[in-house]
Parts: sequence; C-alpha cells; structure tokens
Amino acid sequence: MKYNRLGNTGLLVSQLCFGTMTFSGSGGVYEHIGNVDQAGADELVKAAVDAGINFFDTADVYSAGQSEEILGRTFRNLGIARHEYVLATKVYSRMGPGPNDVGASRGHIMNAVEASLRRLGTDYLDLYHVHATDTVTPVEETLRALDDLVRQGKVRYVGVSNWHAWRIAKALGIQARSHFAPLSTVQAYYSVAGRDVEREIVPLLEEEGLGLLVWSPLAGGLLSGKFSRDNQNPAGSRRSGFDFPVVDKERVWKVLDVLGPIAEAHGCSPARIALAWLLARPAVTSVLVGAKRLDQLRDNVAAVDVALTPEETRRLDEVSQLPPEYPGWMVETQGADRWGAVDLWDSHVAQS
Repeated sequence: MKYNRLGNTGLLVSQLCFGTMTFSGSGGVYEHIGNVDQAGADELVKAAVDAGINFFDTADVYSAGQSEEILGRTFRNLGIARHEYVLATKVYSRMGPGPNDVGASRGHIMNAVEASLRRLGTDYLDLYHVHATDTVTPVEETLRALDDLVRQGKVRYVGVSNWHAWRIAKALGIQARSHFAPLSTVQAYYSVAGRDVEREIVPLLEEEGLGLLVWSPLAGGLLSGKFSRDNQNPAGSRRSGFDFPVVDKERVWKVLDVLGPIAEAHGCSPARIALAWLLARPAVTSVLVGAKRLDQLRDNVAAVDVALTPEETRRLDEVSQLPPEYPGWMVETQGADRWGAVDLWDSHVAQS
C-alpha cells in the first residue's frame, strides 16, 4: 500500500480508502447497496487494516446513522487505537423531519457533528466533508461553521463533495480572505466510464493543491465484471434496484469492450483494472472502495499492484475520452499558438 498527502496537509492517507456505505443497509436506497452486519464489518475492516488501509469514510446519512455506529463499534471491537486510522464523515443530508434537519447551515452542521461524534464513539474527526451543495445557505456561513469546528478541535481538516468547480474556487477565496481553515479535499465521482470531473474540477484541484477522493470508482458496479454489452442487467446487481451514478451506457459498453481483454491479459477482474487506471491518475489522492464480501475487498486491494502498460493506458484513455466541450476546445485551439511560441523560445534559449 502506498500513502499520499491529504491535499496540502501533512497527513498521510492510504491510496485506497475503505467506504462504509454497505454497512447496515436499512432503509431507502441503502437496502440495494449492502447489508453488512456488525460481524461482517469487523471482518472487512480488519482485512482492510491488514492490507495497509488507514483511511475510512462514512456519512451520517448512510442508513440513517447506522453505518457510523457500526464503524465506530468495529474500531473498538478490533482494539484499534484512534491515532492509527484516519476517519472521515459527511454532513448535509436529511437526518430528521424538521425544516432544519438538512443542509449546510451553521445550525445543522453544529448539531450534526455532535451526533456523528457520538455515533462513531470519538471526540474528533480527521476529515469532515460537506456532502452536497446547499443552495439556501450562504457559503460564508458554511465555511465559518467549519472553521469553528477546526478551532474547537472537533474536526482537523475540512472538505466538500459534489460541488461545482466555481463554488470550490469561491470557497477557497473566502477562506483565504477570512483566514478560515482551508479546504483540503474534494470528494467526487470519477471512473474510467465517467470522466466529467476532468473538465473543470481536476484542473482546479491541481492548481490549488487540493486532494481528490474518488467515490464510485466502478460506476455503481458497471465496471465490476458482472456487466457487458450482452448482459446489461445481471440478476442480483445493485444497478437493478438503484441505477446510480448517472452514466452514458453506450460509452460504458465501449469501455468494457477494451477493459475485458486487458483484464484477461493480466489474469484479473475488470474491476481491478478500472481501479488501477484511477490510481495512476496524477490528481487522485485516494480511491474509495466499498465491499459486501471479503473476496470483493481483496480483489479491490490487489489493484494497487497492477501496473498498466503505456499501450493499455492509451487504449483505455482513448475509448473513455470525453467529447469536446466549449470553452475547452476553444482554449486548446487558441492556446496551441501560445505554447508553440513558448516551445520555440525555449529552443532558442537552449541554443544561445
């Protein structure tokens, strides 16, 4: 297992992060995602730790808090000291019937963090993410609340998930001007079947030094090996009950047409190849992997040892390439002359 800096911080996290959305599986969409009980959670977390994973992710909304409860109990059952793991959870989603039981207002954040700490059985969070965009609460209010949590010692680092690039940039500007604790990470959907994050978010993160934490790296199971162009709805698949995240299915089948033979050449699952492709992306800090069974987790962990050849990477890049979109294609077209001039100038300087 390799370890990367969490954005611009000095905290080191494993390149794979164990996600716990499959824990409990009670209520709503979580019934389709997984129903791992306490014993199963203990087994999976132990295997993750034994593989070198030190980074664990959950959210208050996962099974209405039960995922947090199970994860916290697991650490105690296994006797893992608090300083030995990096713990992340999230805030935003509805946690009660009241009008203020949802969102990123100061009120909800302050209430939600106390509830998460209690369920997890800890007195601090290593990383606290705002799980979604709150179109009602001013961004300044959200950021001030996060800064207060850092100053109180209840949270050590903060991040956001599922935000537009412009909103992330705005938040960074407010934090710098107000001397608030800065964002360290962005958690976003990214896979070889869905590369939209590369348009605006990845360039922003690379420019500002934020870490990218990837959720749903297998596109909701589409890249697991169960699906194919000829078997688009396998029995018992999560997608049959919860068709998420949104993807271009035709592009997925084209990706799988390339992914399959590469997996066969490496003697492994397509899932392992899809994860290896992500792990090699320069902007990626850690990839979240969830599992319902031990064999799934072990297969995912093995992705860290897969080395794709340049030709294999080129084939996957080519088949999954995003279609041109404005202003990207115009920036590239107009920038060609600028970079050409820079190259010529560099060459002139080198010769003189």
